[in-house]
Amino acid sequence: MSDRTGSDPGLGTTDAPAAVATAAATAPVSGGAIRSARRGRDRDGRDRDGRDSERRGPVAKLRRLGIGTSWPAKVSWVFLVAIVLVALAGPLLISADPVRQTSSAMLPFGSPGHLLGTDDLGRDELARLVHGARPLLFVAFASTALAAVIGTGVGLLAGYAGGVVEQVLMRAVDLALAFPSILLVILLVAAAGPGTTSLVVGVGVSLAPGLARLARALAARETARDYIVAARLGGTRTPRVLVQEILPNIAGPMVAQVVMTLSVAAGFAAGLSYLGLGIQPPTPDWGYMVQAGQEFLYSAPRLVVLPAALTLLFVVACNFVGDDLRDALDPKGTV
Repeated sequence: MSDRTGSDPGLGTTDAPAAVATAAATAPVSGGAIRSARRGRDRDGRDRDGRDSERRGPVAKLRRLGIGTSWPAKVSWVFLVAIVLVALAGPLLISADPVRQTSSAMLPFGSPGHLLGTDDLGRDELARLVHGARPLLFVAFASTALAAVIGTGVGLLAGYAGGVVEQVLMRAVDLALAFPSILLVILLVAAAGPGTTSLVVGVGVSLAPGLARLARALAARETARDYIVAARLGGTRTPRVLVQEILPNIAGPMVAQVVMTLSVAAGFAAGLSYLGLGIQPPTPDWGYMVQAGQEFLYSAPRLVVLPAALTLLFVVACNFVGDDLRDALDPKGTV
């Protein structure tokens, strides 16, 4: 019997490796092999660069989303989470009464039983700072949520409906934007009277037009896409199109802008409390604490510096977090 491999010039012994390689390249590859190749793992279950690819912690998930990639964003996220935790759990951990007046007035830093000293009425400064975080954060989050609901609703309807509806709604938005935001807030709060409810409504209404303009632009862009045209031709009702089709596709840019709006709401809340139109005493509030302590700015600057610094850091952190979310959720830069 002759050697077929040797007798066939096309399949000579010197070309056998090439034929085997060609056959392996053209052979079908299983799905498991493709997934293993994509993961790029070695036999020991680790990535080729030596890092363990099985990590599934929250930090790794955030990195995959592109959140917290820069050090200012990381610091801002940590600070915001810490402030929220202090506002929620801090009053349960601090035993001192923030409104109880004592004879131990103007105690300095490090005094026994008063880590940050006391104010001019003998009230514990640390307790007032901890308890003062909750009203500010409540007003900021509540007013931002109200602005998001109003602004997104108006913008969605205007961008989807178009025509006369869009003209009427957006002219009203333009009219609201013609007033300076802080002046509009002061007018609304002054008309309703000082207090938490009027502050939330005033700040929320004044911040809604900016979100409405963004929502309208995003909604108008999505309305012209084929999937919305198909949904409308298929007889899908308008509320369902707005909520289930358009809203999820503009959620990324809107969330980023809402977080950045949170910083503005916190600044308005602190500023109005400073002017006496926000949270009313004796409830501790960072804005009112700045106003009450400015009389002792030179003799006890801590009464002004501490609440003012915390408010400033909260506003700056919200801006950095908003920028971080914008880069992660809105890579096309529509915000």
